[in-house]
Amino acid sequence: MRFADRAEAGRRLATCLRQVGFEHPIVLALPRGGVPVGVEVAQALGAPLDVLVVRKLGSPMDPELGVGAIVEDGTVYLDEHLCSRLGVRLEEVQRIAQSELLEIRRRLTRYRSGRPLPELAGRTVIVVDDGVATGGTALAAVRALRAMGAAKVVFAAPVAATAEARALAAEVDELVTVVEPEELETVGSWYEDFHQLDDGEVVALLAGRRPVRPRSDDEQEVELAAGDVTLRATLAIPVAPAGVIVFAHGSGSGRKSPRNRWVAARLRAAGFATVLLDLLTVEEEQTDAAEGRLRFDIGFLAHRLIAATLAMRATPSLARLPLGWFGAATGAAAALVAAAEWPQLASALVLRGGRPDLAAAALPRVTAPTLLIVGERDPLVRHVNRDALDELRCEKRLVTVPGASHLFEEPGALDQVAAHAAVWLAGHLVEHQHHAAGG
Repeated sequence: MRFADRAEAGRRLATCLRQVGFEHPIVLALPRGGVPVGVEVAQALGAPLDVLVVRKLGSPMDPELGVGAIVEDGTVYLDEHLCSRLGVRLEEVQRIAQSELLEIRRRLTRYRSGRPLPELAGRTVIVVDDGVATGGTALAAVRALRAMGAAKVVFAAPVAATAEARALAAEVDELVTVVEPEELETVGSWYEDFHQLDDGEVVALLAGRRPVRPRSDDEQEVELAAGDVTLRATLAIPVAPAGVIVFAHGSGSGRKSPRNRWVAARLRAAGFATVLLDLLTVEEEQTDAAEGRLRFDIGFLAHRLIAATLAMRATPSLARLPLGWFGAATGAAAALVAAAEWPQLASALVLRGGRPDLAAAALPRVTAPTLLIVGERDPLVRHVNRDALDELRCEKRLVTVPGASHLFEEPGALDQVAAHAAVWLAGHLVEHQHHAAGG
């Protein structure tokens, strides 16, 4: 037996839950995959729906292999036997947990606008996910809810491996499943449609709307007018974007930079539209390759960034979204100058491995909240960013990524860049949108 999709699985699961019977429960779905299942369950039971954010803690050697999980309240569950067998050190897990906590904070901002969970003390809580393979996230969720004072904890999933279901049943008041195969393989193998949800779909489902499925070909090449020239850009718009992030690339880089493309993909998964922008034309790049005159003309690059951003605003689907600039190297300096000259344009800045010293005169005039991200093993850039932090008069923060060099090529370094950027942008762009709407 396979489920057509998560919605059908949720309806089947709801039938099983109605047979058990619960008095005034609250349904907490584990995002992302548990949300469409939880929607069906909550509707069938006439129960309120919310989310409980839990993140898997992957092994340092194989991030797909979970060695534990962390819940939004900070509760950590570790499979100590597995950690011991793999030789995973506690300090490694703690570093991974801190990174995942950043992602949890970002999701809380996106899904619940930062508000806390409803009061759970004395209530029956039904935790819903789309399946149980290893049980790590489920156990972490259950133990956290016990600590929050839930009177009764029920875990419900359409499919759960037999052994894991047996272990989980010992931790909960009720375990409700539709099917418990001896050999699970993967949760996705039990679904015809098991597509990867993004934040836009989750937000739409929580708001009671039917989400539009994202296109697989979401990247498109566009041209943006910037004065008397046309600049190339790669545009991608996810479902229900929370904002749009324009990438200003640094010297010797452009819209095809693998590092910025990787970060952009992570930001799209977090619910942001992205614009990867070339600040120079093809001809300018060719003539400037040797002397680098334009690549280090920060004022020139800043005006290009402003002009292209204004042109991008003509895209109807992006016109009213709050906007952020993500700058790298000299692109970071250009973003700072642009933010000082056009303070109403960008609601937040993220600068990775930036050269804010090249925008020194503009720093005191920047009003947009600014996040500076540097590598621990990049002493020159670390030094100039510390100095820039003192000169900035806006809301600001400097983050040092442990073990990272200037290009953030080390394993996990860009993960941390993307996580910090997503949290910063979600907090400030969503807040900006809330205030603009009169909230």
